[in-house]
Amino acid sequence: MAEVPMVFILAGLAAYTVLAGADFGAGLWMLLTRPGRADPAVTRDHARHAMGPVWEANHVWLIFVLTVCWTAYPVAFGSIASTLAAPLFIAAVGIILRGVSYALRGQVGGARGRHLVESLFAFSSILTPFALGAAVGGIASGRVPVGNAAGDLVTSWLNPTSVVIGALGVATGAHLAAVYLAADAHRLGERSLELDFRARALGSGVVVGALALAGLLVVRADAPALYDGLTRGWGAVMAGSSAAAGLVTLVLVQRRRFGPSRVTAALAVAAVLAGWAAAQRPSILPGLTVEEAAAGRATLLAVVVAVVAGAVVLVPSLALLFHLYLRGRLDPVAGPDVTVGSGPAAGHETHHRTARAVVAAATLLAGVVLTSVVGSGWPLVLGVGCLIVCAVATFGLATIDIDEERSNGRAALRREP
Repeated sequence: MAEVPMVFILAGLAAYTVLAGADFGAGLWMLLTRPGRADPAVTRDHARHAMGPVWEANHVWLIFVLTVCWTAYPVAFGSIASTLAAPLFIAAVGIILRGVSYALRGQVGGARGRHLVESLFAFSSILTPFALGAAVGGIASGRVPVGNAAGDLVTSWLNPTSVVIGALGVATGAHLAAVYLAADAHRLGERSLELDFRARALGSGVVVGALALAGLLVVRADAPALYDGLTRGWGAVMAGSSAAAGLVTLVLVQRRRFGPSRVTAALAVAAVLAGWAAAQRPSILPGLTVEEAAAGRATLLAVVVAVVAGAVVLVPSLALLFHLYLRGRLDPVAGPDVTVGSGPAAGHETHHRTARAVVAAATLLAGVVLTSVVGSGWPLVLGVGCLIVCAVATFGLATIDIDEERSNGRAALRREP
């Protein structure tokens, strides 16, 4: 039970790194628009519009990670937050500056004012991932001891390992953003933008790989325990998986297979986090294991139930948002191209809706009973699985309704003279 919230934290970190990291990277590409085939203003608009529907939602994962950590592992959270107060404060300021500059971009008149706002946005997009990466480096290198501000407030995050991981965080975000933006340009039929971001994805991928290799050498000298964990057992497996996924991503981008490249790029990042967790296990901080840092069983059970119950709402909502965005469903309807289904097709959709509603209700009931009443061992795992199935079924219901509404809208346009 003590490690279940840690799994949630790692999943949240992976989601935040993959999604918000790409947003940070898009901010960097808004600054580095040259050289390129497309006009710099067009490139900046493409990056900004790509972030528009989702950039605020991505920070949900950071809030989730912080909440689970301070509830399930209060001693570790207090030690981390106090010793690493400086980089965490810098990251928070960067997030605020990004939000302010993004909102002000459309309100500022004149080219000079817009350039200033965009420069502030780009600067904060570099500052924030570096600060967060430096904080991770402090934890991974064992520079955060147990206790209130027990570690050095400067060298805990300004050290070789932290600097390398911070730089790797910036470069990884740039790579993810380039892959995603190339895919968006391909979907929109913007050939010049596609070629520009394809080249940036390939170049940044090489930079990330070089930084990762150099980082291993730095970690070997600066944090031997972390190096040993990353080069043995599951740590080595995850590190190798990340490298393989990164190479596959470059091949897919080169061949303009942008859909699969999104997935492999995300897997490469997630594997790095899994490797870090494997390398550091069972310790969360020096001299403090996950088991020792965990709160009481009642608190842990409450965290698990709350997370799973919240996931029933949050996961389908975010999945629907990204589904609509990636499929172009948030784009304006250009005109009537389909008619409303009827007859057998409509009956087929009704059957699907009924089946998914039954599955969602049944798995929700089973999941709540198994996680809250039984709450231990395999029944707990089965209950979590039931709630995940419920989330997927609920998402399926939502997509059916969206498809019908879109079809009805197109049919209405078709009937207009």
